Amino acid sequence: MTPDELKQKFYECYGFPGKEPQLYFAPGRVNLIGEHTDYNGGFVLPCAIQYGTWLAMRETPDGLISLASANDPVKICIAAENQLLMQEVRWFNYPLGVMDQFVKQGKKLSGMELYFYGDIPSGAGLSSSASIEMVTAFALNDILQAGIDPVELTKMGQRAEQDFARVNCGIMDQFAVGLGDKNHALFLNCHTLEYKLIPVLLPGYKFIIANTNKKRGLADSKYNERVEECATAVKALQPFFDITRLGEISFMEFYKVQERIEDEVIRRRARHVISENQRVLNAVSCLLKSDLLQFGALMTSSHESLRDNYEVTGIELDTMVEEALKIDGVLGSRMTGAGFGGCTVTLIKDSSIERFIGMVGKNYHEKTGLTADFYVVEVSDGMKRL
Repeated sequence: MTPDELKQKFYECYGFPGKEPQLYFAPGRVNLIGEHTDYNGGFVLPCAIQYGTWLAMRETPDGLISLASANDPVKICIAAENQLLMQEVRWFNYPLGVMDQFVKQGKKLSGMELYFYGDIPSGAGLSSSASIEMVTAFALNDILQAGIDPVELTKMGQRAEQDFARVNCGIMDQFAVGLGDKNHALFLNCHTLEYKLIPVLLPGYKFIIANTNKKRGLADSKYNERVEECATAVKALQPFFDITRLGEISFMEFYKVQERIEDEVIRRRARHVISENQRVLNAVSCLLKSDLLQFGALMTSSHESLRDNYEVTGIELDTMVEEALKIDGVLGSRMTGAGFGGCTVTLIKDSSIERFIGMVGKNYHEKTGLTADFYVVEVSDGMKRL
């Protein structure tokens, strides 16, 4: 959506009287490698993508906060001085949760009109919620002249989702959306929040996202189950290491003691997290050397571990990766996100993209009965004012 189109939609919703709205954008994200490591205090390597959430916003003198979206006919209007309350329409809770965070920091809310538009596929695991949160946080920080630094804004976005929207999430999504940079991935330590921007130079190659369009019905319950299993693994390893998180152990350290974890399932859960952490470190090294062949191999290895050790893939994601790897020009493919549906991300030669979409889409449909959607993505900027 162009800025002029966004303004026009805003005026159609709220009318022309008053100030001209300010325009903002926050992207979605795709995690290139480092899955289910974030809540274990490990490393991740996401990047911002060109799909995201646009926001037109202006202050009003009436003391009312109005929320509307081009993606949903439902609107709400609440008094700015009232306590912000959780809403039945789920997406409202992301901007309201961010507003609640500003209030908790002593910022006074006044009347304002907000109009959102997003083109991130809903439920695909590409962080549409974090995109809404961070575009709201950036806009409020700008309009209220609050002077909050970007890292603190990402923490506020996470707390909004956890405390207000009541969704248990890590910090990776908000970080990638807020601090992403064009042609760079974000190498983040989810324990210390130290991060570096790593150049992503893909001459002749692209990342393509394939949405399985499988509803992720198991994702929430299995996510919580995996969190508990990882906590059990930490307890099993504490006699050998002074740790509170799996991300604190190197793979070589784990390799020496892994057989001391008696429960085979818990051992495999720990093996995934700790080996995945090492894969992120190796992937960063590959990008710094422009070694795309090895980077692609690490992506595929990541998927195999998510399938065999962590068991969060499922027939749809496995089929998508299997079919992707049959296409000449594909260097690697893996599930991205929580699993049990959602998307894969594949590193592919430019000249193979058309064949990939045709053949993978056809074979995936024949094997699963589902129709996939494909998105060729650009490694893009984080949140910004337009």
